[in-house]
Amino acid sequence: MLQLPLVVTAQVDLLLVLVSLLAFWTRLSHLSYPNAVVFDEVYYGQFVSLYMKRVFFIDDSGPPLGHMILAFGAYLGGFDGNFVWNRIGAEYPSTVNVWSLRLLPALCGALCVPLVYLLTLELKFSHLSALGAAVLLLLENSLIVQSRFMLLESVLIFFVLLAFFSYLRFHNAPSSSWSRYSWLILSGVSCGAVVGVKYMGLFSYLLLLVVASLHTWKLIGDKTISHRNVCVQCVHRVLCLVVVPVLLYVFWFYVHLSFLNRSGPHDQLMSSAFQASLQGGLSRITRGQPLEVAYGSQVTLRSSVSQPIPCWLHSHKVNYPIRYDNGRGSSHQQQVTCYPFKDVNNWWIIKDPGRQQLVVDTPPRPVRHGDVIQLVHGMTSRFLNSHDVAAPMSPHTQEVSGYIDFNVSMPAQNLWRVDISNREAESEVWKTILSEVRLVHVNTSAVLKLSGVPLPDWGFRQLEVVADKLFKAHSSSLEWTVEEHRYGTSQEQKEREAELHSPTHIDVDRKISFWAKFVELQWKMLTVKQEESEHKYSSSPLEWITMETNIAYWLHSSTNAQIHLIGNPVSWGVANLSLLAYQLLAVVYLLRRRRGLKDVPDGVWDQFVCLGCVCVGGWLVNFVPFLLMDKTLFLYHYLPALCYLYLLSPALLEHAHTHLLSSLTHQRALCVGALAVLLSIFLTYRTFCPLTYGSPELSAHQLQGLKWRDTWDILYRRR
Repeated sequence: MLQLPLVVTAQVDLLLVLVSLLAFWTRLSHLSYPNAVVFDEVYYGQFVSLYMKRVFFIDDSGPPLGHMILAFGAYLGGFDGNFVWNRIGAEYPSTVNVWSLRLLPALCGALCVPLVYLLTLELKFSHLSALGAAVLLLLENSLIVQSRFMLLESVLIFFVLLAFFSYLRFHNAPSSSWSRYSWLILSGVSCGAVVGVKYMGLFSYLLLLVVASLHTWKLIGDKTISHRNVCVQCVHRVLCLVVVPVLLYVFWFYVHLSFLNRSGPHDQLMSSAFQASLQGGLSRITRGQPLEVAYGSQVTLRSSVSQPIPCWLHSHKVNYPIRYDNGRGSSHQQQVTCYPFKDVNNWWIIKDPGRQQLVVDTPPRPVRHGDVIQLVHGMTSRFLNSHDVAAPMSPHTQEVSGYIDFNVSMPAQNLWRVDISNREAESEVWKTILSEVRLVHVNTSAVLKLSGVPLPDWGFRQLEVVADKLFKAHSSSLEWTVEEHRYGTSQEQKEREAELHSPTHIDVDRKISFWAKFVELQWKMLTVKQEESEHKYSSSPLEWITMETNIAYWLHSSTNAQIHLIGNPVSWGVANLSLLAYQLLAVVYLLRRRRGLKDVPDGVWDQFVCLGCVCVGGWLVNFVPFLLMDKTLFLYHYLPALCYLYLLSPALLEHAHTHLLSSLTHQRALCVGALAVLLSIFLTYRTFCPLTYGSPELSAHQLQGLKWRDTWDILYRRR
């Protein structure tokens, strides 16, 4: 029988509730101010607009999850994508819900504070240390600034902290509790989100895998656990921490590619097959083309290299000069180049060397791997030719030309063998868009290649095409793809010219697989880099440690109200001292333990080592890689590493208070010193609040007083 009354007993951590409420207040209050584009909002906003319009794009700085989160916040506010993100400081119109654009990063930034509190407890430190870590994050001005705008660092930090907290909650839970595996699954999901937001999250994910591997190795050596149970637990860890993140990473791209199905400004970076799968753009031209290239086909051949502008094999009624500027002679035959624009002179006809016809038979005879063909230029009827004459700009290679018989003992050498590098095992037919083809010159075994060198004025600055004998086996500059294709029906030259000028569109659709698009997009994101330029507020990683630089995020158009990315100098210094103190203490401990002197019990030592693995290791993996990067870097790149040090500081203080100081006087002195530091952190936070929130407006004299370092760039208007 049901017993009445029903009673629910709950334990509430009031400290956790308090810091959570304060975190939401500091991150979410007056979120719509300023009502203008702030720093990198001009960068991420463009991607949000493209999401709203479902237009494909590439961001080489990271995978799509972060952009999807920002776009979801915009969607909640009814944003339609019709805002031009062209300059910092541009006012948002009344139709744009600024609060919703910034909501999700602010929520993530706020949730980082209670997560740090809980993570400190899972590292087996006291509630007082957990409160200290939460306060350090709560009063960190740079984290507040970064959280309050449409930026991704707060999202990345949130998922990193959630991944470690969930894993440690699983690890610390009783082994008899099956519910603990829900925490392991959450950790795996968080890891997938970490890598899905920014590629820098990969290093934190790898660190978590190292920590989990050490715990698993210790588990394997525990003889009190049966072999079956060990195998089951190892499988669970692999599934949750490896398989789940990988599947989620692929899933983010599946959603990204499924949603962004319209042609856009980044199409030219992708292959013809990828472009043809998008609505509009190239798909309007290539849709419904014949799939199999046949003898008599009229084709355009696009180079597989994008740097980043694509180009097509091209010829025109102009010959190479008789002699070049350096005195070398040429064949004086018709120029063959690679032209980066659509043009009727990009059309070529596939011809059977044994027949005169330039039309497709009925039924069509497809061209296969290994077939020998001739390529006839559609508008001039010249044969694609190569011979033992040095190319104009690359004299170590052969010239490629449209053959003209000058009756000077230079016979035509216009036979080319079709080599399909990505042919399918069951089919060796040359296919439109899908096949990557090398054209091997039969007489010399040289391969048709885009050298990429611009020709002089006599070649109209078009790109040089050569035939190369000494080539790298896997160079994409050797490969060509049929982009536009139709079956030729006109044998006469004038009729054929009219045919080449006509459109090729037919209303039939053809798609490539998700996996083909996924692999290509991964490669492009890792290899195609946007142009890097010097930025006024860029900085080097070594400058971050001492905060020698700041970033002006926003300045009011007529007043001194402004927002800067400046950290809390006191807490920044505490973090650096904690890092140094832990390293020195770890060295002393290790040396003494090597001599057989155990200063702390084994349980405390394990706790100390775990703290170092998570916090010092987290700082290292989020800082050292930037030292090796050749790209424009900013102070906000240091924030994930800084959060690990804020975890370390109070925990190390507790360790020193409990295990290093035996005198009550020393312990009290340490507590007083810690309280004084916390008070100074709060006062410094309050001092820099006008630069954190953009209000209240300060006078020029007051702004000068906030320039604590000569290297800081504080802006103000004299009145």
